[in-house]
Amino acid sequence: MMRHHPPPLQAVGQDPPPETGDSNEPAGPATLLCCSLLPYERAWHLQQTYHAARAADRCHDLLLLVEHPPVYTVGRTTQDHHWPGDARLLQLTGVPVVRTERGGSITYHGPGQAVGYPILRLTDHCAGPKAYVRRLEAVLIDTLAEWGITAHRREGLPGVWVGDDHPSKIASIGVRISHGVTMHGFALNVSMDLAPFSSIVPCGIADCRVTSMAALLGSAPELPVVQQRIAAHFAERFHLTWVPRMGQESADLADSTDDLSPTLIDASLIPKERPDD
Repeated sequence: MMRHHPPPLQAVGQDPPPETGDSNEPAGPATLLCCSLLPYERAWHLQQTYHAARAADRCHDLLLLVEHPPVYTVGRTTQDHHWPGDARLLQLTGVPVVRTERGGSITYHGPGQAVGYPILRLTDHCAGPKAYVRRLEAVLIDTLAEWGITAHRREGLPGVWVGDDHPSKIASIGVRISHGVTMHGFALNVSMDLAPFSSIVPCGIADCRVTSMAALLGSAPELPVVQQRIAAHFAERFHLTWVPRMGQESADLADSTDDLSPTLIDASLIPKERPDD
C-alpha cells in the first residue's frame, strides 16, 4: 500500500486561531491512547471510566483516538426527520444504532474515520463550551492543512467544512461536559465509505454534503499517520505534553484497558516528529 505523508505545515487561511493557553506556563501532562478498530460500546465504557477518574483527579487529561466499526450514533438534538424510518429501518442495513448523551444529532462512524474523545478538565483549558468546540475545530483545521486541504468553520454549525459555494462537512463535533470534564468529541473523515450518510440527515443539517480526505485528495492517507498529526496539533492547541499513564492511574484503570493490548498504543510510543517523506 502506498504511504501518504503530509506536506510541510501550512497556515490556516483567513481564520484567526483561537486561544492556545499561556505559552509561558509549562505544558500540562496528558495521556494519549490510540486504539485500532474498537466497538463504539467499548469506547463508551472507556470514556465513562476515564471521565470518572478525571473528575476525581485520579488521572491526567486524556485523548482517546479510535476507529469504529460501522455504527450510527444518536445525539440529544436528534429529531424524527433526521433519520427517516427511525432505528428499525437503519438496523435492517445491519448497522447498529446507539443513543448517546452527546450534543448534536445523528451521525455515522465507520472504518477509515479518525474519532477522538478528549477527557479534559474544561476550566484548565477553555473559558467555556463554545471556546472548547472552537479549539477542537482548530485542531482539525490545522491537521487538514498539512495535506494541503483548506478547511473552515461555519457560524452556528459546529464541525469543519471545505469549499465555499457548496460547503461539504469533513469533520463532526459533538461533546458533553459533566462535572466540569469533557466527553465525546470529534470525527474526521479520512478514507471511510460515505454511502451510509445517505440514509440519515447528517448532524441534523438539511442538504448536508459529506466528504473525506480521500475524496478530496484522490487517495487515502493512512489513518495512523493522520492520528499522529491530530495528536500533535491537539497537544499544541491545548498546551499539553503526552506522558505515559501515571502509576496510580494505571493501577486503577487496568481492567479498562489491559484487554486492548496489543492494539493499545501508549502516549510515549507516538512519534513527536512528522513522519519522514
